[in-house]
Amino acid sequence: MPILVQDVIDMLTAPVETTVPDSVDQLIHGDPHAVVRGIAVTFMATQQALEQASRLGANLIISHEGLFYRHRHSTPILVEEPVYAAKKRFIEERDLAVYRFHDGVHRYRPDGIMEGLIRQLGWESFVNEHLSAASIVHLPRSTAGEIAAHVKQSLGIGCLRTVGDLTTACERVGLLAGCRGGGDLAIPLFEKHKLDLILYGEGPEWETPEYVRDAVGMGQGKALLVLGHLESEQPGMKLFADRLRGMLPDVPVFFIPVNPVFQVV
Repeated sequence: MPILVQDVIDMLTAPVETTVPDSVDQLIHGDPHAVVRGIAVTFMATQQALEQASRLGANLIISHEGLFYRHRHSTPILVEEPVYAAKKRFIEERDLAVYRFHDGVHRYRPDGIMEGLIRQLGWESFVNEHLSAASIVHLPRSTAGEIAAHVKQSLGIGCLRTVGDLTTACERVGLLAGCRGGGDLAIPLFEKHKLDLILYGEGPEWETPEYVRDAVGMGQGKALLVLGHLESEQPGMKLFADRLRGMLPDVPVFFIPVNPVFQVV
């Protein structure tokens, strides 16, 4: 029996207990009744990722982030822009279906994106608590510099951004994937969970980083490691692709990694 695009979407959303209000998850392009010949899972449906998916024979792309350079697709601002138009034309000419799977995977319990990050770091046995938007791990006593080196090696990251003294002794670490590094979420975790270090994807530079700088200036042993948005969330989509293969053994499922968007010069 053929698997349709809508069948896959229903399978993805089944573990989410409640409807996500105002969700960005949607079939951005394609026919929900099309037969799925192959699935490409990626953090971001870049032009290069779409081209690779097409070469592999995948006609359903599951992307964590959006197609057209903004969080919501309901009010596009780049309709007349040539890059937007060329990308849209490529999708249409190859009859690709593109499904945005953002809110749903974050609503898995535990958060599917966070679970992938923790697994790739090898910290599964150190998890102390999963919160709605963060996870707390209790590591063997290490310095912030040693943890940074482990993170770089585990995730294949060339560099990290850090605030604080890298010789700071750390055991209790808070993890926040993606753009959850803003002060409203991150700063209260330090005191509430007695954290030594927070590791997140991205956030406003004038919030949590400045809090940590002031804390260090007051003699408090705190540290911050900033991964980058893609670097913190791509492991979760890789784990998701691995699990999707087990759920759909008769459909080819590919994981397409995306290179970091920034180069350090």
